[in-house]
Amino acid sequence: MLPRLDELEADLLARRQRAIDEGWRGEVEGLDLTLRFLRSKRIQAHRAAATGRVELGMPTLSRHRPGHGA
Repeated sequence: MLPRLDELEADLLARRQRAIDEGWRGEVEGLDLTLRFLRSKRIQAHRAAATGRVELGMPTLSRHRPGHGA
């Protein structure tokens, strides 16, 4: 996931530069917002990678028997 986020950021930065060159202020603002979101996702991905896998175990099924509560 992290390499893909890097690719997306590079593309967004290139698009942002073009928007600046063309004078598209609204587009620059939208790209800045998207870049902030992407960078937040990258931080989350780094945290998830640092914690490693967590074994949750296999859930057990309990049978509901009529007349014996919920």
